[in-house]
Amino acid sequence: MEAFVNQLNGILWSTPVIYTCLAIGLFFSVLTRFLQIRHVKDMVLLMFKGKSSAAGVSSFQALSIALSGRVGTGNIAGTATAIAMGGPGAVFWMWTIAFIGAGSAFVESTLAQIYKVKKDGLYRGGPAYYIEKGIGIKWFAVLFAISALLAMALLMPGIQSNSIALGMENAFGIDKTVTGLVIIALLALIIFGGVKRIANVAQYAVPFMAVGYILVALIIIGMNIGELPGVISLIFSSAFGADSMFGGIIGSAIAWGVKRGIYSNEAGQGTGPHAAAAAEVSHPAKQGLVQAFSVYIDTLFVCSATAFMILFTGMFNTVGADGKTPIVENLPGVEAGPGFTQAAVESALPGFGAGFVAVSLFFFAFTTIMAYYYIAETNVAYLINGKNSKLAIFILKVVLLAATFYGAVKTAGLAWALGDVGLGLMVWLNLIAIVILRKPALIALKDYEAQKKQGLDPVFNSKKLGIKNAEYWEEEYKPQEEKVS
Repeated sequence: MEAFVNQLNGILWSTPVIYTCLAIGLFFSVLTRFLQIRHVKDMVLLMFKGKSSAAGVSSFQALSIALSGRVGTGNIAGTATAIAMGGPGAVFWMWTIAFIGAGSAFVESTLAQIYKVKKDGLYRGGPAYYIEKGIGIKWFAVLFAISALLAMALLMPGIQSNSIALGMENAFGIDKTVTGLVIIALLALIIFGGVKRIANVAQYAVPFMAVGYILVALIIIGMNIGELPGVISLIFSSAFGADSMFGGIIGSAIAWGVKRGIYSNEAGQGTGPHAAAAAEVSHPAKQGLVQAFSVYIDTLFVCSATAFMILFTGMFNTVGADGKTPIVENLPGVEAGPGFTQAAVESALPGFGAGFVAVSLFFFAFTTIMAYYYIAETNVAYLINGKNSKLAIFILKVVLLAATFYGAVKTAGLAWALGDVGLGLMVWLNLIAIVILRKPALIALKDYEAQKKQGLDPVFNSKKLGIKNAEYWEEEYKPQEEKVS
């Protein structure tokens, strides 16, 4: 099975495919006139505006749900794997895909807001919804929903629980089976409480875990501040093949940097839009900008924290272009993943590293599984209507808990390979959709900017803008009196 999965990954993540990811991100960045630079101030301010309602969550809660999905094991294990397979240069390409990907994140999340619906008293939205309503191809929408359901409920939870179990085993000697049981017990308490409970847990857990992790990274950087110019130079020289040691694996640096960057920040993947659609906002572009900033938080802050800890301390191995022959072997016998990060923190702060990384992994990965459940539930709600939806959602909960437990006890290699398949399917279906459907998102951005220029708090009117099938905005949204911002 592992051979088949790896072969499928070879197709989904071939070199042309990876360069296409970069090209699409650049395409959206140009079309939006690099909003990721122009609107950074708005991105930050909008995070803390807006309140939750009976149907939706606040902008910050939606951001937290999205970040709980973005900030996961990819930030610790994925960054380490990128360095192991692509060298320090992979870090530069992770930064690149994050910067460019912010444009894709804006487009997909704005579309999710434009085409969201109110279903069973809750806002629902995401790629399946905007594919059906915006493009008008039902089978395409159903195909995405099924792919997302398979990825979120079956293929990807195992990566997160596997990383938690490995971290706990390495740090505290806890058996993987015990860790798996604890994970699913805690997860059941949250997901059986519904969307609101997920949002409430995420809004407190995500800032706490991200800030704590970055603080430890800053301490380690501060202890080795004299190495900063050398590390930055190594990242850039390796990224462009100029470094004598890592120059021969520039292709691997790009491939693994982009792949792990997309896996971590999820820009263009189609996961972020599900949370974006749940936000209570007056204009779709507002949540689009908030979600674009979440890509920065994930990769430029949290992934960089991991990369700097590993590179500053030299706690990593890197293989050649064949994927086997060691170029650097500072940690003989240590598998690429959490072990690199644990060794890095332990070398700087003896007696603290293994436990700290294990606990960080628990928070990062656990909240990601929560987000996966939310995304899976949204797609079940799309696929199944009426009385059967409650039964389908109950079955989904049981299946996701089983997949999470299974992932905790299986091999890491297969877990990551299955996760890459799930990610690959979603990425390509969603990227095709948002390229086709880019016009409404660009119209929304232009309208947002025009209203801001007039000193207004932007309010969306889909009919006035000529955007069709924006069901919620046409039939249910009741704008408050416009006010000067």
